[in-house]
Amino acid sequence: MKREHLKYLACPSCKNDLFIDLIEKETNNKIEKGSLKCPKCNESYEIINFIPRFVPLKNYAEGFGLEWKLHAHTQYDSYTGVNISEKRFFEETKWPRDLSGQLILEVGSGGGRFTEQAASTGAIIVSIDYSQAVESNYNYNGDKGNVIIAQGDIYNLPVKYGYFDKVLCIGVLQHTPHPKKSFMELPKYIKAGGSLVIDIYANKGIRKLFNTKYWVRPITKRMNPDKLYTRCKNYVEFMWPLSKFINKIPYIGKNINWALLIADYRGRYNLSENLLKEWAVLDTFDMLSPAHDSPQSLNTIKGWFREANLDNVEVVYGYNGIEGRGIKKKDLVK
Repeated sequence: MKREHLKYLACPSCKNDLFIDLIEKETNNKIEKGSLKCPKCNESYEIINFIPRFVPLKNYAEGFGLEWKLHAHTQYDSYTGVNISEKRFFEETKWPRDLSGQLILEVGSGGGRFTEQAASTGAIIVSIDYSQAVESNYNYNGDKGNVIIAQGDIYNLPVKYGYFDKVLCIGVLQHTPHPKKSFMELPKYIKAGGSLVIDIYANKGIRKLFNTKYWVRPITKRMNPDKLYTRCKNYVEFMWPLSKFINKIPYIGKNINWALLIADYRGRYNLSENLLKEWAVLDTFDMLSPAHDSPQSLNTIKGWFREANLDNVEVVYGYNGIEGRGIKKKDLVK
């Protein structure tokens, strides 16, 4: 992190300003190793590999750290040559492409595919993830002058309340221990009149019973992430030739592949065969590894937005299941 990034961070416990307590190593005007401290709580937080760390390095999101280490660039448009992430980012957020002068908080950045898109708007981005996926995000976006990356907890984010023009939380809520509680944290950090965008897996009632990933997850979510990833990769490699034929079955082929735990994006994304297989390995592991996977109904998400007292609410089925957008009322302090 750079010294000037400190103004965008705060103690996760009391929201007080932090100060740089120790610099052990500085490279190209960036603090590579050191620590931050809160004068009020007297808590210290390490800076490791240029990234401030506000949570233990080992936590329930270890699988995501591995996932984005092994697939650091898989979903980046700059790697695929296809604007999949760009399209999803702007269609989900409905934000303008020029956000110069604004502050965006990204909660749950993963490997940073949407950090890249947010940074393209010219806004200042504070991008936070609970897992060590922050390492991958930093490798791709850490040198951008308008990106600050930190490792933190959605329940105790290391930033100030009411500080951001926009808050983004894509692909995250279903994987937290308490999705509603996680959601309710987000509006606290938005300025009055600011925008919140989230998405979450959709629970379509009885259809969940036919989703085979939920049959095997009680076993796979407890497996060592490295071993599970190896098994997922070997499984996809073995099934890939057969999945090509299954995909050709009219109307139901793709659904059969997903039921067989092969993430089949043929016909949806214009990717090469090798990239399709790479995405399949990534998303098969992504289906089976998270400690938590809690899809929600459309009405439930609408209820969360109402309870948060947001304006201009739009909750619809979308890219990742359910998309939600809202504006923080201007007469609210927090």
